[in-house]
Parts: sequence; C-alpha cells; structure tokens
Amino acid sequence: MENITNEPKVHFVLVHGACHGAWCWYKLIPLLKAAGHRVSALDLSAAGTNTKEIQEVITFADYTAPLLEFMAALPPEEQVVLVGHSVGGLSIALAMQTFPTKISLAIFVTALMPDTTNRPSYVFDQWNASIPPADWLDTTFTPYTNDAGQSDIMMLFGEQFLTLNMYQLSPKQDLELVKILERPIPLFVNDLPTAQPYTEEAYGSVKRAFVLCDDDRTIKLEFQKWMIENYPVAVKRELKHVDHMPMIGDPKQLSACLLDIISCD
Repeated sequence: MENITNEPKVHFVLVHGACHGAWCWYKLIPLLKAAGHRVSALDLSAAGTNTKEIQEVITFADYTAPLLEFMAALPPEEQVVLVGHSVGGLSIALAMQTFPTKISLAIFVTALMPDTTNRPSYVFDQWNASIPPADWLDTTFTPYTNDAGQSDIMMLFGEQFLTLNMYQLSPKQDLELVKILERPIPLFVNDLPTAQPYTEEAYGSVKRAFVLCDDDRTIKLEFQKWMIENYPVAVKRELKHVDHMPMIGDPKQLSACLLDIISCD
C-alpha cells in the first residue's frame, strides 16, 4: 500500500557501479515508488543495456554521458537526489561538479567519493592500493585499444570475486544474474589521472550523505570510513549485515535508510 502524504515527492536518480547496470536496482525501485517517490535508474555507457561498445567510450565523461545528458534535460527548476553505488560515486561526483544547482542531495552508497583537494582519480587510486593483488581473485584486467587509438585496460569481475567478495550475503539467484549481465568497464588510464580536482563552489556545494555497509569486502568498511574522514559528509548512516550489494541483499534496509536520509534534508 502506498504511503501517501502531502510532502513534496523526491526524484531519486540511481547510478550503478562497475560492470553493473540499471538492472541492479530492480528490488529497490518498487520500494521507493511505494513510498510515493519518483525513481530513475540509468545505464551508463557500455553498461547494462546501453548500446555503446567499450571501445567507443574514450573518457570518463563519455562513460557518464547518459547521466550528464539526463541532468541537462531536467527542467531548470527541478532538483534530484543522486544515489551512486561503488564506482558510480565517481559518476555522480562528475554530475555534481557539472550541475550543482540541479541536485538537492547526493548519497554515496559504499561508493567512491572524491574530495576537492586531489584529482578525482585519487580516491580510486587509494582504494586500488588498499586491495592486495591476491584479493582480486579471478577478476580480469585486459589491455585493449579504444576507438581513439589509445591503449586502455578493461576490468571484469570474476565468478570467485563476485561470490566471495561482492555477493557473499546476497541471494544465489542474483549471483547467477550478475554473472549473465555484467559487462567490462574501462579503467580510463589516459583520462582520469589528468582530470583537475573538483571545486568547492560546484561539487562541494552539494549536500552529501554516505551509507556505509558493514560486511562489504569490495570497498571495505575501513576504507569507507577513511573516505568520510578525508572529505566529511553532512549525513552518515550504516547498514548492518550487508555486503557490497545492499540493493540486492537487503533492499528493504537500504530503502528505509534512503527515506530516513531525505527526511533529514
């Protein structure tokens, strides 16, 4: 039964992480809609059902283009709540830098969260450095040449990594689903390291919240806490007994958390 109130409804925009797509939000979307809110879930370039091939995605802005185009098309008076998961945190950060006045709140769900002192790639590099090579298990890192003639590397999570480090507390059916639907992501080795730091006037002006996941083995809890210490947020919440995929493993807890956060806004 829908929770009908006189409060203005929020428009949530959900942004997936590496190798995933809009499909990974399929359990969360109806819960947010049942609470009376609008929800949009996007496939980034060469992800999910997006028709681009990985070789066509040259820059990180190219990868994030579906989100940037969505934000550009919003009416001038409309503001949205961005929700970024995992590497999707880098994508919502770019949208925050580009369209700060169109975003009322940005929620990082165990997501990479840049600061305004270092390049956007800094937090990604620190995360990568925190993971012992053996912990990547059967994840593959494959060199390739993109359509601009540049050498890059594509990453694809392996079955063991998904099973042990990402979906370890999630339903087995969803583990089988991601094995079918995942697509590789570029690491943007020519682009991300040269991007300039985001500014306090744009990116830093958007209110931020962070949702920690206590049993995350992909972006471990210690690193999540480090990101918050590195660039403090206005609101912090922690989900209990969830892995890296709270929208899959415990969508009700995540939904309640998101609804609680927007009630504090």
